[in-house]
Amino acid sequence: MNRKEIQKARMWQYFLDAATEVIKEEGIEKVTIRKIAARAGYTSSTAYNYFTDLSHLKFFAAMRFTTDYIEELPAYLEKGENRIEKWLYSWECFCKHTFNQPEIYAVIFMENLGSVPEEFLSGYYQIYRHELIGLSDEIKSIIMEHDFAKRSALYIKSAVEEQLIKEEDIDLIADTTLMIWKGMMNTFLNRRRNYTKEEAARITLHFVYESALKMIPIDKREKITFHPEL
Repeated sequence: MNRKEIQKARMWQYFLDAATEVIKEEGIEKVTIRKIAARAGYTSSTAYNYFTDLSHLKFFAAMRFTTDYIEELPAYLEKGENRIEKWLYSWECFCKHTFNQPEIYAVIFMENLGSVPEEFLSGYYQIYRHELIGLSDEIKSIIMEHDFAKRSALYIKSAVEEQLIKEEDIDLIADTTLMIWKGMMNTFLNRRRNYTKEEAARITLHFVYESALKMIPIDKREKITFHPEL
């Protein structure tokens, strides 16, 4: 990195460290630019030199709390024998972690950022390249593709070659399962149902599984073995 990039990375580090501390102590819903800037030892105006607004800073700070999910994901993928099974187990991992930290993942996948999320995520990993070290190309592609439905569609596409789904159904599966997760996440966060986080994760995964299974030809369904531990 050149001097300007080094300076930017250093300032990001200061503000993200401060934001991380505030989130741990008070929760992400209590994060403000003023609190973060004060904790970092700078003014709010300095923070705005590096982050367009609070939603951007919260997005980057929230990414720091996804480490457990990223580290566990490869083990879940290995449970599957075919692409659909691997996809379902990746959903199990995702549900487990997102409903354990719903406010964090809502910031990453649901809040309005006022711009293109992919640009933020790409910028984050350009600076924090070390967080991708040791990850397979398969995992990197999952992490770097922020558009969740597009990510699912790209991942399960090879299931067409396995004759487990039809190509014309890929986008429908991806969009439907994303809406299932978003619907339950919104229900859970707003306490519309009296679910525990474990129940919310288990019910979401059940709906994901059932909706995907309906897209698989009847004579191919016996090839799908899925035994989640949620």
